[in-house]
Amino acid sequence: MPNKTIYVSDGDLPVYQRAQELAGGNLSSAITAALRRYVDVEDGRREGFKEITVRVGPGGRQQRFMGILVGQWANASWSQVYRVYSTRTGKLALHTEKSPEWASRDENGNPAGWRGWIGLGNLTYTFSSGESTLEVFESLEQMRDRIPPQLYEIVAGSVATPSVEDLDI
Repeated sequence: MPNKTIYVSDGDLPVYQRAQELAGGNLSSAITAALRRYVDVEDGRREGFKEITVRVGPGGRQQRFMGILVGQWANASWSQVYRVYSTRTGKLALHTEKSPEWASRDENGNPAGWRGWIGLGNLTYTFSSGESTLEVFESLEQMRDRIPPQLYEIVAGSVATPSVEDLDI
């Protein structure tokens, strides 16, 4: 097995020691895992992909992947936003965000409308927490029913399949 010598500055030594602890005493496996990740990210960048970080779920847990934004759509109030990314593996990732909303209701549970805005009547105020999801699809067709038609058209134009005439056969 080949030997490689790595010189580590005194200031970086605690990082190497912690990595060795986390890797169960095998510093070589920790370094190899880090280098694999580094090579993957840099290769992706050279291919035009960016590292995308999105928040998902109730706690806003971060998810990372390499992708290119191919389409975005939001409703008029931007309270619901859809983003579609093309990934390095050729799949499509759909990130959907729903913003938190305040709503005022009257004593019957109906939207309070203008009365809520001026403070008339016996009103209840509710808060709905936002939510976000990340789904991965093999094809645009699989995603079709999960996105607004306007976004489908945008993405279809971005990830168009080449025709036979475009192929160099």
